[in-house]
Amino acid sequence: MASPAARMFRRLEGLFCVYKPPGIPWKVVRDTIETKLLKGLDALPPLPLPEQIRFLAQPCSNALTPKGLSASSVPVLSKHPLVTGSEFKRISVGVGHRLDTLSSGVMVLGVGNGNKVLNGLHSLQVTRDYTLEGEFGSATDDFSHTGRIVERSTYDHITQDKLDRVLAMLQGANQKALLTYANVDMRSQEAYEMAVQGILGPDGKSPPILKGLRCIRFQPPNFTLEVQCLNETQKYLRKVVHEIGLELRSTAFCKGVRRTRDGTFTLQDALTRDRWKPADVLSAIRQYHAGHRQGKQEYKSQEQQDATTREELQSR
Repeated sequence: MASPAARMFRRLEGLFCVYKPPGIPWKVVRDTIETKLLKGLDALPPLPLPEQIRFLAQPCSNALTPKGLSASSVPVLSKHPLVTGSEFKRISVGVGHRLDTLSSGVMVLGVGNGNKVLNGLHSLQVTRDYTLEGEFGSATDDFSHTGRIVERSTYDHITQDKLDRVLAMLQGANQKALLTYANVDMRSQEAYEMAVQGILGPDGKSPPILKGLRCIRFQPPNFTLEVQCLNETQKYLRKVVHEIGLELRSTAFCKGVRRTRDGTFTLQDALTRDRWKPADVLSAIRQYHAGHRQGKQEYKSQEQQDATTREELQSR
């Protein structure tokens, strides 16, 4: 008979996502979650101790009465948790697309067999969304707010229209790069269907590509950008903010990088620090499996509809 901890351990198989706070390395987040999962499993009630038959001496009432033996059932103390220690010594938690120390937001993790799925995610061209907080007027040596200021400039001449034009120019250049690395004939039906489904992406390795870029807040010197990208790093995104400042004949640095979506995982799915517990992680994994099954059913249904449509067109 399996213990409650063993039963829960077997169910912790799949993917989930957490919200990584800024200023904390991703390794610390992973190690903290591993520790909390192990502590949560150990806190579950253990199975009753097995018992064994022992022959114990019967107390005698006087010295003339001979001592006898009586059979008694006693617990096996060698199986006690205080003797054997924790039932689980280690639990493997893997990390998907990582976030550097200064960044925050959605970070996908895998437990058990979910680690194998994480390896597949790296080969898929999934889009990730970010919000970038920028500030005009200064440039730093590492493009972030923690870097050393190397230049200051004015920004009174910058308007939102000028910023939008620069963003449109950058997005157009990245769209051309996306088509170049897609390795598919843009005049084909395949390219059209991929574009409609939003899965048109580079074939294999490619430089970082910005699929979408727009300003959602403009209050000089501060501004906020919303970005959809592929194959990016957080340092690259900070450099984009720096280059935007240069294009506007000014300077800018990035005050914050926040990932809001990684593939199908969004901020609504992310577990905050107070929910890094076995019960919450298990609930998030179940939600992932339910959404994955629903997505497969919708995909099969769409395939059947497409096949029916093709048959009807061929019959005409």
